[in-house]
Amino acid sequence: MIRYGLIGAGMMGQEHIRNINLLADARVTAVADPDARMRELSLATAESAKGYLSVDDLVGEDACDIYLIAAPNDLHAGLLQQLMATDKPILVEKPLATTSAACRDLLNMAKGRKAPIWVAMEYRYMPPIQRLLQAIDQGATGDPRMVSIREHRFPFLPKVDDWNRFNARTGGTLVEKCCHFWDLMRLILKSDPVRVYASAGVDVNHRDERYAGGIPDIVDNAYVIVDFANGTRGMLDLCMFAEGSHWQEFVAVTGPKARCDALIPGPARFAPDGAPREAEFVTSIRALKQEVREIVHTPPELLLAGDHHGSTFYQHKRFLDLVRAGKGTPEVTLEDGYWSVLVGEAAEESARSGQAISLVGRGP
Repeated sequence: MIRYGLIGAGMMGQEHIRNINLLADARVTAVADPDARMRELSLATAESAKGYLSVDDLVGEDACDIYLIAAPNDLHAGLLQQLMATDKPILVEKPLATTSAACRDLLNMAKGRKAPIWVAMEYRYMPPIQRLLQAIDQGATGDPRMVSIREHRFPFLPKVDDWNRFNARTGGTLVEKCCHFWDLMRLILKSDPVRVYASAGVDVNHRDERYAGGIPDIVDNAYVIVDFANGTRGMLDLCMFAEGSHWQEFVAVTGPKARCDALIPGPARFAPDGAPREAEFVTSIRALKQEVREIVHTPPELLLAGDHHGSTFYQHKRFLDLVRAGKGTPEVTLEDGYWSVLVGEAAEESARSGQAISLVGRGP
């Protein structure tokens, strides 16, 4: 039995518990969160787990084999620094930190550490994205030249203390939400980004909300273009006030042979009928002028276990394989986490300044 110690018992923390419960020989046995309501909700899902008010109490009892960080974004770096002092594997939710400088510090601190640190980039493990990656690896597109990602979705949900309404705590929407997409672009194109240009605005969501911390400043729509060192490019079309869209995410990869598309529906709880929907995979073959469509099946219990189309389950499965092997490199490294934050940070800067941001020489 692999015992997880969960740090951060909010919405994402509870999704992790539901998915870990579906795995053989793995359980969340300890939950740390200062918010009593979130802690109680998580303990109701994690049978026989013990609750803790603080991380210090959880770490002090040595009651787990793995640490899982799912606290608010601005706490990730400090928690990770504290937990690096242990010899336990760590899974840290995205983004790795809210700034690239903090990510770089974490990379330096982790040098020589034997136990793995895995950054939770769930989107890699969605079955339709895995099908897309498989097709690219098999040469369906030829060498990919362009990645186009559209996410049209519901607004950010309420969180404890409204932490996700402010750039200072999230890193900004283009870090908090979109680090997944910069990671996918870099993974697919097999190159590091060198230039970012963004246009973004705060046009619809949260405009009338007021909190003790002030007026929400997170953007709710954007276009972002990313150039890569090998001459390829990616584009993101983001809208955070498009709830009800049948396809929440649309990822298109185009090369000289074909375009391959992964079409991903939104979470079941936001569907008009509340029922899970299947994803699709489409190949548009250039020479034949032909389109081939297929359903990408995800078990219903995984679709209902979280908002990330089964990916949380599959990510944990791969992470546990690494932990049980006792050796190897995480599939999503601290370096991957750094790049995903760096691009999002540059996109936020570009949107504010109206200028393209160069990333040349800013690798870890």
